[in-house]
Amino acid sequence: MSRAKQEAADRSISSGSDFLQLDIGDAPAGGRADWLASRLRSAISDGRVPVGGRLPATRVLAAELGVSRGVVTEAYQRLVEDGHVAGRGRGGTIVVSAPIGAPAVPARSTGTSAAPSRSTGIPAAPSRSTGIPAVTARSTGIPAPAAGPFAAGPRTDIFDSLRAAPARIDLTPGVPDLAAFPRAAWLRAERAVLHALTPGDFGYGDPRGAPRLREAVARWLARNRGIGVDPDEVLVVAGVAQALTLLGQVLPRDGLRTVAVEDPGSLGVRQQLSNWGLATPPIPVDAAGLCVDELVASDAPAVMLTPAHQFPTGVVLDGARRRELMRWATGGGLIIEDDYDAEHRYDRPPVPALRAMLPEQVCYAGSVSKLLAPALRVGWLLAPSRYRAALVDAKRTADLGNAALPQLVLAELMESGGLERHLRLLRRRHVRRRDAMIVAIRAHLPDAVVHGAAAGLHLMITFVGGRGDRVDDVELATAALARGVKVQPLSWHRQRPGPPGLVLGYAASTTAEISDGIAAVGAAAC
Repeated sequence: MSRAKQEAADRSISSGSDFLQLDIGDAPAGGRADWLASRLRSAISDGRVPVGGRLPATRVLAAELGVSRGVVTEAYQRLVEDGHVAGRGRGGTIVVSAPIGAPAVPARSTGTSAAPSRSTGIPAAPSRSTGIPAVTARSTGIPAPAAGPFAAGPRTDIFDSLRAAPARIDLTPGVPDLAAFPRAAWLRAERAVLHALTPGDFGYGDPRGAPRLREAVARWLARNRGIGVDPDEVLVVAGVAQALTLLGQVLPRDGLRTVAVEDPGSLGVRQQLSNWGLATPPIPVDAAGLCVDELVASDAPAVMLTPAHQFPTGVVLDGARRRELMRWATGGGLIIEDDYDAEHRYDRPPVPALRAMLPEQVCYAGSVSKLLAPALRVGWLLAPSRYRAALVDAKRTADLGNAALPQLVLAELMESGGLERHLRLLRRRHVRRRDAMIVAIRAHLPDAVVHGAAAGLHLMITFVGGRGDRVDDVELATAALARGVKVQPLSWHRQRPGPPGLVLGYAASTTAEISDGIAAVGAAAC
């Protein structure tokens, strides 16, 4: 099989839309327009798409679902005839009235497998290479700098140190495409917001966040993540990091002092929880996601996980594991769900958030750090009712609430459709960069196995077998940095032993930079 055919076979084809978590595979043969119209009526009826809300453009929704534009146009026309929506030209298709007594949208069965795409474990192309030799100070001739970010173990300031280290190419994960920030759209939204503000709006606000943003977030989550939530339940925070900080203060007061974490899993998350005195026992992750049987055996009362796109492996928590996790949570366990990179998917259908299924057992955190920019420091936290008041008190004590102006501008972007347009642009760009990184890895690191290509902003590679025993990923990252390329060693994100590897971000670099950067990593491994 040719490499091109192999790459095609390695990738699944997305057949769903993030809008209302629509999956065209649920539609009966020959009845797609009827099915779509019914789903839209139900969403309008239960408020997930409220009166005044805008439906996606027909061409956009058709492309996401993989159907002809005529199917979507016919479904919209039926809603027009019912009097539920109206076409407003360039203003789009707007909901003007809600059906009475429409059936509720059935929850997507947790039995539907959300197994990760085969592209989450792309085997390296055959090569004549004799393998990757041991990477040591002697073999590379590059001793670790005494004050460099890799000189000691991963300290609490390790990410600050790595960000400050000079490099010509940055392939660290977790960095979005900052050059793509929608400056023109942001400025337009900011002007619109400033024009409408009254003097009183510049005073201290609600520590839960600006009501307009909380409403916009509630609608965004209903449209894109299948989560039904009242705006009063949304707590606006300074990113997921602050969400974890607030939980780290509140949960111990309820007697909860242990939060199990994924392994491999985010070092930053582990540090954040540990800073508040919480124990973080590791629970293994395999090709189906978190090993729930080991979570049960650990007796941990809570677990922190990234089910939509696990960091760093990129796997999706599959249907069977979701059912097991739901049973565990129903028995009293608490889930902390970081909806990490959920918007950035390319070769797989959307998967629903856990929060949509068990709202009273899930603390859900999300942000715009990977969608717009970390500098905005805007995110949200949805918590079970028993924790909400304490979390609001903790937020009030921390900072009296996020800055109001960025909240209102973000709300304007969400309401106008600007954020969704930006996401569509990013997806096209990210696919090109991801593909460039896979090609470069196969050329310069032919013995590496690639994981997590179906979604997200990074790839994970591992070195397995006998060759893996001869690779020290920290020394390899050190040698790469000496050549001007930043990467993260996989061992940073492990508590248990496992194959060495690297975590490589591709969103913030051009295809040329990605190719040059991987070539430098390959040279560092020789």
